[in-house]
Amino acid sequence: MNAIISKIFQNSLAQELELVIGDKILQINGKTPLDIIDLSFLLAEEEIELLIEHSDGEKEIIAFEKDFDEELGAEFESAVFDGIKRCKNHCVFCFVDMIAPNMRKTLNIKDDDYRLSFLFGNFITLTNLTAKDFRRIKKYHLSPLFISVHSMNPELRVKILRTPLGKNIQNQLDELEKAGVEYHTQVVLCKNLNDGAELDYTIAEILKRRPHALSLAIVPVGVTKYRRDKFILEQFDKESALKVIEQVEKWQKKIRAESGRTFLYLGDEFYLLAEKNLPAVEFYDEFPQIENGIGMTRNFIEEMRNAQCVMRNCDLKIDVISGTSFAKVLKNLVDAPNVRILPVENKFFGSKVNVSGLLTGKDIIEVLKSVGERDLILIPATALKSGEEIFLDDVSLEEMRKIFAPAQILPVHDGAEFRKILEGSL
Repeated sequence: MNAIISKIFQNSLAQELELVIGDKILQINGKTPLDIIDLSFLLAEEEIELLIEHSDGEKEIIAFEKDFDEELGAEFESAVFDGIKRCKNHCVFCFVDMIAPNMRKTLNIKDDDYRLSFLFGNFITLTNLTAKDFRRIKKYHLSPLFISVHSMNPELRVKILRTPLGKNIQNQLDELEKAGVEYHTQVVLCKNLNDGAELDYTIAEILKRRPHALSLAIVPVGVTKYRRDKFILEQFDKESALKVIEQVEKWQKKIRAESGRTFLYLGDEFYLLAEKNLPAVEFYDEFPQIENGIGMTRNFIEEMRNAQCVMRNCDLKIDVISGTSFAKVLKNLVDAPNVRILPVENKFFGSKVNVSGLLTGKDIIEVLKSVGERDLILIPATALKSGEEIFLDDVSLEEMRKIFAPAQILPVHDGAEFRKILEGSL
């Protein structure tokens, strides 16, 4: 795989060099970049010689001088040019193994690539890291990384990941720390598997690794109706979620008393399942794992604070689409006669999957068809593929707009945007 250009920015160095979409960068000063990390370091030089292959197969060498900090001004089809490092584990709760058959190929990609962890915050298990990878992490100081530990008990981690390589977590974290690498961690918590005393052990072990360990997130396991694995997974309910909250709160109080930070966070779903109030915004320490669903609900609430008091879109009939768990939060935030909160049961993946980010186009369409007319429909942007207007089931936002025209359909990214729409200022 090569560095294939997908976008050229206006007035950029790439435009000045007359590079075009589809051009491949084969070498920079005689070296082949493996990813955009390599590319960034190689392009930091002031004298550059690019070996380019155009879409017609013709190769060209472009030599030029640039400022030390001047960027190329181009985007690429992939962040890695030598292929994504695939996950070789067979985790008992792997979500990729629980998606519907015949869905788009990209949904079946199980990555375990340290580069995507550094660049985009993808969680990795470290089980496929080679000595060469560790050297490269150290050389470029790729920090912080995001690591799925699941358990710090080597035998239990082997059972969860279903690979003997899972037992090496302690040594691998030692190696990262020797290289000066910091990391965020997560545990996908499974009832009667890695919870209880095992969770206490994992928390204690990760706490010992501060300051290299920056945070620990605990998120509940999710199961779709397409799971065929014979390994028994139990999901949390109200009572068991409350027990997890009580267990973790004891640790949190101790940690905050010692350091003034929480460090240890629970996924929002635990609080929603237990029907318990979310922690205050200060509790989340600037939201280090918000992309992992940690504090996303609290952040949304803070951004929406007092929105109903200044609502000016009173003449519009507005429908707000949400997953079943978050719909309760929205109903408490917005109390206006012209706004209707529509919880959508996830029939595609199964009713136990209740987060907004996994809603599909067909399920949303079915709910919207069952209610009356409206002027504006708001959908969670997290349900769309990143950078595209396509749902997980390949229904496009454009298709949905045609079905419900003349109603306007807008994706909503956060509480601030939601508030602006309700206020009529967006």
